[in-house]
Amino acid sequence: MPPEATATPPPAGRYGIYVVGVLILAYTFAYVDRTILTLMVGPIRKTLGISDIQLSLLHGLAFAVFYTLLGIPIGQLVDRRRRTGIIAGGMFVWSLMTALCGLARSFGQMFAARIGVGVGEAALSPAAYSLLADWFEGKDLVRALSFYQCAIYIGGGIATMTGGALIALVPALPNGPLGPMAPWQVVFAIVGLPGVLIAALILTLREPPRRGVTAGDMPGFRDVLRHMAANRGAYGGLILGLCFASLMWNGVTAWIPTHFIRHFGWSAPQVGLRYGAVLLVCGTGGILSGGWLAGRLRSRGASDANLLIGIVSALAALPFGLAAPQVDSAAWSLALFGGFLFAGAMPYGAAAAAFQEITPNRMRGQVSAIYLFWLNLAGLGLGPTFVATMAHRLFGGDQGIGAGIAADVALAAPLSLLVFTLTRAPYRRALARRLALVV
Repeated sequence: MPPEATATPPPAGRYGIYVVGVLILAYTFAYVDRTILTLMVGPIRKTLGISDIQLSLLHGLAFAVFYTLLGIPIGQLVDRRRRTGIIAGGMFVWSLMTALCGLARSFGQMFAARIGVGVGEAALSPAAYSLLADWFEGKDLVRALSFYQCAIYIGGGIATMTGGALIALVPALPNGPLGPMAPWQVVFAIVGLPGVLIAALILTLREPPRRGVTAGDMPGFRDVLRHMAANRGAYGGLILGLCFASLMWNGVTAWIPTHFIRHFGWSAPQVGLRYGAVLLVCGTGGILSGGWLAGRLRSRGASDANLLIGIVSALAALPFGLAAPQVDSAAWSLALFGGFLFAGAMPYGAAAAAFQEITPNRMRGQVSAIYLFWLNLAGLGLGPTFVATMAHRLFGGDQGIGAGIAADVALAAPLSLLVFTLTRAPYRRALARRLALVV
């Protein structure tokens, strides 16, 4: 590969902050639309007549399959076309499909609508990562990506808090667009449609010049695979370590509200207010702390700082995740889950920056899509179903969700820790090679 063009200073400043803010807003709505059903397990099961395992498929596999499959061709578009337009188009699709979830009358219809949500959301993060990597660099990029990833926890917290309140406040509609609508169906319509307006806001963002790109530099997918194969230890270790982290995170967070409802008898509004607030505060605090710590470590000469955060996260999340679903006190359980959420959230901003740092500019969209393909297939596709299957096959059914959560953490956290530890040296070598190309 020829040396890349000299990188120009990133044009961040105040406008870069505005870009981060708009992307956070978009990702917040994405996560609200993605996770709103976790607080409505009971009503959805009752209306559609489905099991926990089927519900887990709606939350995970239905969303994840097309989210992951379409991510790679969308990543190719990101490396070639206007990224703000790609994000806006995707947001329009996923917002509309979220609203259509409210019209579902069967498991099959709901499954199809959730596929549509995944199709739309596949456009967001590969394009957002690429945009931010052209506005920021170094520790500023880590922090910008950490702020962007805050939307996971802001959106999850808002979805949980508002979902519980809306379920209690929104009436059923006996004369909906296609017949009677239960309150949970009305909630889907309420949270989905505003995203169409945010899609229009995305179009106001300027498309930044691609830094470090030479004329005619347009690598194809085979070029991307060759680059990743040449650095297989770094890319493979990052992806596998994050897959285990995502399996843990998504498996646990998909079932925390249900655990409090079934084990402690909390109502949906109670779970929404209490757990939603903990998720928002602890998740946001965790990812910002991870980005801050990565920046500090980089300033002190740790070139693999973005990887070290994954090790810290797995070590800290393990004891909290094991204890939280096993204690008999609701208050202690919520506090311990708060510790798990803080620790489990730490690596994702730094991880996104790690991929950008070892990847040439014109490959970033495709590499991000490949990373997200595996991350979401493992986390969203398998995490919720793993917990539900463990609960129903080994721990006694509906009341075994807490034990299923603990089993997920016991498996995934040590594996993530091991893989990240083994990846440190390959990552440092890949980063050194990458920096040598930027002259």
